[in-house]
Amino acid sequence: MKSVLSLAIFLSAVISNAQFTRKDSLHGGMRPERSCYDLLHYDLNIKIDPEKRTVSGHNDISFKMVQASPRLQIDLFDNMKVDRIELGGKSLKFVREHNAIFVSLPKLEVDQRQTMRVHYSGTPKTARRAPWDGGFDWKKDKNGQHWIGIAVQGTGASLWYPCKESQADEPEEGAIVRVAVPDGLMNVSNGRFLGSTKGKGGYTRWDWEVKSPINNYNITVNIADYVHIHENHNGLDLDYYVLRYNEETARRHFEEVKPMMDCFQAKFGTYPFTKDGYKLVETPYLGMEHQSAVAYGNKYLKGYLGNDMSMTGIGRRFDYIIIHETGHEWFGNSITSTDIADMWIHEGFTTYSEAVFVECQYGYEDAMKYLNGIKKNISNDKPIIGNYGVNSEGSGDMYPKGAWIVNMIRSQVDDDSKWWPMLLKYSTTFERKIIDTKTVEDFFSKELGKDLSPFFDQYLRTTKVPELVLSRTGDKLSYSWRNVVPGFDMPVDINLNGKKTRIFPIESPQDLPFTDLDTIKVRDDLYLMRVKYP
Repeated sequence: MKSVLSLAIFLSAVISNAQFTRKDSLHGGMRPERSCYDLLHYDLNIKIDPEKRTVSGHNDISFKMVQASPRLQIDLFDNMKVDRIELGGKSLKFVREHNAIFVSLPKLEVDQRQTMRVHYSGTPKTARRAPWDGGFDWKKDKNGQHWIGIAVQGTGASLWYPCKESQADEPEEGAIVRVAVPDGLMNVSNGRFLGSTKGKGGYTRWDWEVKSPINNYNITVNIADYVHIHENHNGLDLDYYVLRYNEETARRHFEEVKPMMDCFQAKFGTYPFTKDGYKLVETPYLGMEHQSAVAYGNKYLKGYLGNDMSMTGIGRRFDYIIIHETGHEWFGNSITSTDIADMWIHEGFTTYSEAVFVECQYGYEDAMKYLNGIKKNISNDKPIIGNYGVNSEGSGDMYPKGAWIVNMIRSQVDDDSKWWPMLLKYSTTFERKIIDTKTVEDFFSKELGKDLSPFFDQYLRTTKVPELVLSRTGDKLSYSWRNVVPGFDMPVDINLNGKKTRIFPIESPQDLPFTDLDTIKVRDDLYLMRVKYP
């Protein structure tokens, strides 16, 4: 996932009232031709020619019909050619509309396993600036060897292989990815290495298998002159594939993975893809959360390419790409949003995981300094939730503002002995599941014993910043919310004479006894709000 601040800036520039087309609906909608079948498995077998920048081969798509249908939809960008489609040894007819391919089916029994082979070829889209625009990143290392990666989140995995282009359905049995590349190069994909086979014409095929369900955009290829570093930490396989001349640097730098894994597993639960292992793979672009094969391109620097997005100094204590992209293994790869419009479920919780790591390593105060630092990156340009069914993400605020939504739930819980088990329960309850925003709202509302719908409406569906209005009248302090959705009632902590006091503002004024000797300080460092004194 384009999990970097530059994405937030990039997305913020998108016109909020964009007009959507039939092409967008074909891409982003769960149409009858998609909902009629359930994905089971991909077996991708391709050859990549770095000189010609071409991809050719086939994908065996295993599925079962959940309801009878004369046709189904798969997807492949229209600059790529579908050579033929076969089922049971027979060719199937198909028609293309934009990037959607409608395949005519014989009568298929419901709930019976089927495997359709899609032969294809072509020159896939090249990314202008991976990972922010999708496509292949064709580069060479400093020794002149090919160094190739791919990042397609948002743009679509169907830019390079035929698939069911929807986050709402993952191949539940995982995928096999077999990629032939020129001899002397290695391909690294998701999951476990099955072996390599030297073929004809100077190519070697590298086979990988991921057994867990996997998002389409997470399936990846990484081609380079890699060396392999293997470690095992408390029973979890850690594998690093790095450019040959970076081996020693990587061995030292990636030591950060171990305390990160200890922290995340304590707070979010066991690493969700233990059977597939954990990998960092050095890429020519900055990074992406490719499941069990995390793309790493932060140049072995602390922070974000050496910079601190929180502007507090704390962000340079850790490697942003290692921490953030690995956080996505729990939030995004394990817990996945049904529609890209709900991508805050990925990015908000993952950005919060950065602060969790800081708290594990340096304590609560530094974690809050970090969160208050990234608060400055919130633009409130448009709502966090995008448009459903048309492949539309919301504001880039889904990163910092999404993290603050999570932190404000913690503030409302107001008891870490309850908060950390609650967050752990969320992560494990929905492990390897596909959910929507309402599921998140319902979960935390139930856990808090309070309807949080107005809270989520305020921060997800509007750009309004709540205003806490304070006024002094005689021996009373009056307080109320302004610029909020109906029913917004988030409690707020204040320090009254140095003692923590919780107030419960609503839209109508409430009163608190107050004397001339009292001092009051609003804990605005715990919330996204403004304090107003009329």
